[in-house]
Amino acid sequence: MTLPDQTDAARRPSPLAAASAVVLEVRDLRFRYPERELFAGLSAAISPGVTLVRGGDGRGKSTLLRLLAGALPPDAGELSIRGRSLRDQAKDYRQQVFWTEPRTEAFDQMTPAHYFDMQRQAYAGFDDGVLARCVQGLALAPELAKQLFMLSTGSKRKVWLAAAFASGAPLTLLDMPLAALDKASAGFVLALLHDAAADPTRAFVVADYAAPAGVPVAGVMDLGD
Repeated sequence: MTLPDQTDAARRPSPLAAASAVVLEVRDLRFRYPERELFAGLSAAISPGVTLVRGGDGRGKSTLLRLLAGALPPDAGELSIRGRSLRDQAKDYRQQVFWTEPRTEAFDQMTPAHYFDMQRQAYAGFDDGVLARCVQGLALAPELAKQLFMLSTGSKRKVWLAAAFASGAPLTLLDMPLAALDKASAGFVLALLHDAAADPTRAFVVADYAAPAGVPVAGVMDLGD
């Protein structure tokens, strides 16, 4: 994991302060598909703000998000969110993570309104004010009463994104958040990510080919090209 340069020693947090600010700890993560190994001994400390998971096609960006979400079991290693271990406290761990697979059909029979209500019940920090802002900014109001299978790929992604930002989850995982969005919606999401970069309580992990334009990143996990 590479971090932005910080040459002014006086501005560096103490090790204790840095440790207390960490949202997600990844220790010696290992995972392989039958045909090849993706991760061997991957370790990282994810702090509040926006962290980029960068890599080319097939380098494991989406797989890594699934592993961090607890949706895919690692072959070895330890994941913990503020002391809650995925291995020993799986339910508590997953309650701290927002993740919806962008291509999922699991919610297709729901309306967006029903999906938002499900997320509202799942996350204690769910913010209806943020949700309302997202519904407006992503032009979702006309879609709220439709079943999700009726929505375009871009509109479904908008639903996942609105729930992600509104969830209040300490760890929020976003897989290529600008994909399939119209220009206005992409600009709105970039503005949300810019705000997220300054959030002192939440870590947003964004998987993409490059950092979102104009968004300061707290760190980069570079999986190579």
